[in-house]
Amino acid sequence: MGEEFARLRDEIANLDRGLLELMERRFQLAAEVGRIKAERGQPVVVREVEQRVLSRARERATACGVTPDVMESIFSAIIRGSVERQHRVGVSLRASGGRQLLVIGGAGAMGSWMIRFLEGIGHRVEAVDTAWSSLPPRAGRYGALADVPDPERFDGILVAVSLGASASVLDRLADLAIPTPVVEIASIKSQLEDSLARLRAAGTPVVSLHPMFGPGKNPYEPLTFVHAVLEDEEEETRRILEIFRHPYLDLVSLPFKRHDRLMGWILGLAHLCGMLFAGALTRSKLDPEELGRVASTTFARQVDTSRSVLGEDPSLYFAIQRLNPHRGEVYAALTAAIGELTGAVESEDREVFTTLLERAAGSLPPPGVDHS
Repeated sequence: MGEEFARLRDEIANLDRGLLELMERRFQLAAEVGRIKAERGQPVVVREVEQRVLSRARERATACGVTPDVMESIFSAIIRGSVERQHRVGVSLRASGGRQLLVIGGAGAMGSWMIRFLEGIGHRVEAVDTAWSSLPPRAGRYGALADVPDPERFDGILVAVSLGASASVLDRLADLAIPTPVVEIASIKSQLEDSLARLRAAGTPVVSLHPMFGPGKNPYEPLTFVHAVLEDEEEETRRILEIFRHPYLDLVSLPFKRHDRLMGWILGLAHLCGMLFAGALTRSKLDPEELGRVASTTFARQVDTSRSVLGEDPSLYFAIQRLNPHRGEVYAALTAAIGELTGAVESEDREVFTTLLERAAGSLPPPGVDHS
């Protein structure tokens, strides 16, 4: 029995080596495809091709003795690797058409992500951050905006500072009255309205964007950016694509005034539920290890969500709550929903409880949207 087991393990190990060699060859071919696409200016991602690959994988699941979801997850990872390889090999070819950009807030988590992302798609990036003010000089890195020579030489300026600092940075840029387009990426927009108006009055083109992900995001997965339209959607979209064109870019445009109300629910409510879940557990005084050992699937998923929220910067999440002018609407709805559900339970009204859940299910977004 022991010899048979060892033989099987050796055979699996040999197959693994063969698979790795095949993967290496597949990614080499992907690199060649990426080079040709870059030379021809063709998009890296072709959804129809991806879907054909995933369909073939799912069809082979039964023969492999696994579920279609397992096969799809394996080939989804292979596709992501191929997209990354194609994209990376085309960077040097795209760089000749890349732009010279300045990132303000480059030492921050999101600013650092933006620098890596923008350089990865062929741009040349310099950056400013007050955190660098006491460090030795370094080419392309500045401790203050005033230290940047000739800011008009840039093709675009990206503002990636904290929510509390965004307005003052935009005001300083308005004082410069330069024609260089400015892109701000704050997650709450209302408090920036006056500063954005000042920029436009000074003759500076401005775009308001909101990346719907954090600094841990893999750039070779779907990247949803919300475009809060200020004036001319077509012109602003053109400026966005000049800088952020990417195979997985998903750009969603909506009126500037609508942005913060949506974020009250998408960010404010989601963050708040994660905090409340953990806050309620704190009051239970139960042993976290015991909770973990007996956790249900639903509980474990909620723990993961709460942990991701609580692992972020509390100052950022406080600002997202405090600066959103629509938070009162969200808080009132959450309080009412809790009251309705608990009221139905306490009054032993199964029919009302069922109706509330059916109504709640109808308010959820449709399944199948990938925001990993």
